[in-house]
Amino acid sequence: MGVFDDLVGQERAIGVLRTAAAAAAEIVAGGAGAGMTHAWLFTGPPGSGRTEAAKALAAALLCADQGCGACESCHQVEVGSHPDLMWVRPEGLSYGIKQTRGLVLKAAGAPTLGRWRIVLFEDADRLTEEAANALLKAIEEPPQRTVWLLCAPAPDDLIITIRSRCRVVKLHAPSTEAVAEVLMSRDGVPREMAFFAARAAQGHVERARRLALDEEARRRRDEVLSIPRSLTGIGECVSAAERLVKVSAEDADAATAALNEAETAELRKVYGEGSSGKGLGRGLVRGAAGALKELEAMQKSRATRIKRDSLDQALLDLAAFYRDVLAIQFGARVELATEDRRSDLEAVARESTPEDTLRRIDAIMQCRERLAANANPQIAVEAMTLALRSPRAAAG
Repeated sequence: MGVFDDLVGQERAIGVLRTAAAAAAEIVAGGAGAGMTHAWLFTGPPGSGRTEAAKALAAALLCADQGCGACESCHQVEVGSHPDLMWVRPEGLSYGIKQTRGLVLKAAGAPTLGRWRIVLFEDADRLTEEAANALLKAIEEPPQRTVWLLCAPAPDDLIITIRSRCRVVKLHAPSTEAVAEVLMSRDGVPREMAFFAARAAQGHVERARRLALDEEARRRRDEVLSIPRSLTGIGECVSAAERLVKVSAEDADAATAALNEAETAELRKVYGEGSSGKGLGRGLVRGAAGALKELEAMQKSRATRIKRDSLDQALLDLAAFYRDVLAIQFGARVELATEDRRSDLEAVARESTPEDTLRRIDAIMQCRERLAANANPQIAVEAMTLALRSPRAAAG
């Protein structure tokens, strides 16, 4: 099983990446290597596999067999421990110039094992303007064997001077059938559950896996999708907004609690906690307090980002609900992402017009924009839920 086999429904992109891996092997052997370049930009909707595609290319470049998936090099890339792979995962809301300058300096080094020095940058759209300009200089004049693999939702999320110097690999959301097949064959998910999760996730493979395997994830989604029918008055709108923000916070807390504890324990251990010997018998060594404070700040920033991402996913679920309402109102014969809420969909479709539905979808998108602009989540979501009220309730 090769490294490209994990990319679901991306046959065209796989062809491009296989050609690049072969060209890279030719360069290592002393040839011209047409088809390989030093900077790549992987784009596509959430869940399409941007990071997985970049990781597969990294493995293929570092593997003597162009990504066999079985050798020690491929295994090291899979777990993120390869000495020639720098994996950048922005933890906070943005990635600043100080971090970028340090990254550029490290990326300039020669590869340890003689093939390529690779920087895999997830969520490159989180670069600040100053950081993007610092990265641009490294991409414009790269070392001979350094390869940049950048991931972002769309090319426009990066400054034009960076994306014009990258080869863009566009990924698309895989079909429901493709995602369901993966869940059944690799995770042993029953067919009915696999297709439910695949439809609900709208092509997002990892979200589909969570919905199929985690009952709590299904409960949170169900709670979000129960909101449209509950918005009968102002009080209910405020309560729904509070529930939505609370559910997102709980999701983030569950994702970060164990990780924060492990990181703090590891850092305290590095600074001498539990050690013995000269100079170590009186607790943590000098500098520990500052390091712990810096770690806490990073963890807080990461928690904020995860809360926003979780809330944004809830808003996308709501948008999918109203998109399905619109499909029913127009009699469109399309697959419904929220088919499991069919009775609610039909009730909302009867009680409103297509214009009402479009207005509601616009309100959800506006809420997402406000949250991206750092608006107070509770206030932004309350404004949205008030806009989602039925026309009769609003008129009353």
